Amino acid sequence: MPGFLAGSPMVSPENTKSSSDDEEQQMELDEEMENEICRVWDMSMDEDVALFLQEFNAPDIFMGVLAKSKCPRLREICVGILGNMACFQEICVSISSDKNLGQVLLHCLYDSDPPTLLETSRLLLTCLSQTEVASVWVERIQEHPAIYDSICFIMSSSTNVDLLVKVGEVVDKLFDLDEKLMLEWIRNGAVQPHDQPQEDSEEQRVFRIVPCVLEAAKQVRSENLEGLDVYMHILQLLTTVDDGMKAIVQCPDTGKDTWNLLFDLVCHEFCQSDDPPIILQEQKTVLASIFSVLSAMYASQVEQEYLKVEKGKYHFIDLSLIDSLIRVLQNVEHCQKKPENSAESNTEETKKFDLTQDYFHLKILKDISCEFLSNIFQALTKETVTKGLKEGQLSKQKCSCAFQNLLPFYSPMVEDFLKILHEVDKTLAGDLEESFPSLKVQT
Repeated sequence: MPGFLAGSPMVSPENTKSSSDDEEQQMELDEEMENEICRVWDMSMDEDVALFLQEFNAPDIFMGVLAKSKCPRLREICVGILGNMACFQEICVSISSDKNLGQVLLHCLYDSDPPTLLETSRLLLTCLSQTEVASVWVERIQEHPAIYDSICFIMSSSTNVDLLVKVGEVVDKLFDLDEKLMLEWIRNGAVQPHDQPQEDSEEQRVFRIVPCVLEAAKQVRSENLEGLDVYMHILQLLTTVDDGMKAIVQCPDTGKDTWNLLFDLVCHEFCQSDDPPIILQEQKTVLASIFSVLSAMYASQVEQEYLKVEKGKYHFIDLSLIDSLIRVLQNVEHCQKKPENSAESNTEETKKFDLTQDYFHLKILKDISCEFLSNIFQALTKETVTKGLKEGQLSKQKCSCAFQNLLPFYSPMVEDFLKILHEVDKTLAGDLEESFPSLKVQT
């Protein structure tokens, strides 16, 4: 290993080969050299080895390679080794404090090689996860607006799921760490359609960030639940600021695409009637983000045009969402029950998650679901309730589940629903009032 670091140049005519068809003559590593460097890459996951590499000024050597080498595999490995080294706090602080190395690493985000981009994103995420140095990297990224363009390009055009997931994690972490940077990326990515007059720019701007996030989400959707979770959380973070909501709903096409994707996920993919209730354990965080975004869109005035797309009537949307939300609440209740047999608590499955944290995430999902459900209850009409009773979305069992979760915090919404229900089915309304005596509805 010392010979590898201090010996002859890593890229030379003897240990590389070039392709004459490639105008840039990108070079490939000799197999023996690649195996040697990959051994160092594997070993760098050990803290003692990582510290040893630091003592040999490996970061400076790798910085020189990254600045000059045209060999994609070599660049990938160098960034990968640095990424492993950065997992250890002392080394992470040292790497992060080197301004020149920081610039070179950020420049790797403009690379066209997916494996190099993946390792760069992994290293960056590692550094952003260290509280001591996170702000340093946020500031550096703010100073390089072109990073936004590169990340948007990756999200909108890459088919590499691993890369999309890691880039998504970086964006999610950046937005979570710094709202100012999130606002800058939202606003700087807004473009004016060529056929619109300048005075209407505020009304007609097309925000780039959301279509890019949606494209990445569609790409990872069927292959990586954690990746989808990340992109849904990015959308949720966008809804926490006014400009983020504008980015989602202001452009009709973007709003429609966002609504359709999220609606399809909750109504046709996640937590379905034939799924075991325990599946909610895997889906709870992604569902919380999706319902949060849908709820924000549903509550806004702009989204009404998207709702009319489905069969031209609101009740189709409302009843489908009611069905999904109540099913989620039923499954939350099931998942929150303690094991009846204490002997089962020693199983491997139970050991895999921290119950306290698990309950916390389930509670978040429950709270978001209840708020969304209460908003939908406010919009219900006599026609919608009649259809819901006929099709089963508003059966006695489901209404009881909804009431159980909505009361007492959303009593006004439940009471308004009961008033409509009295007009449609007095028997059911009376049964529900008997089950929930706190409700006093004037009929």
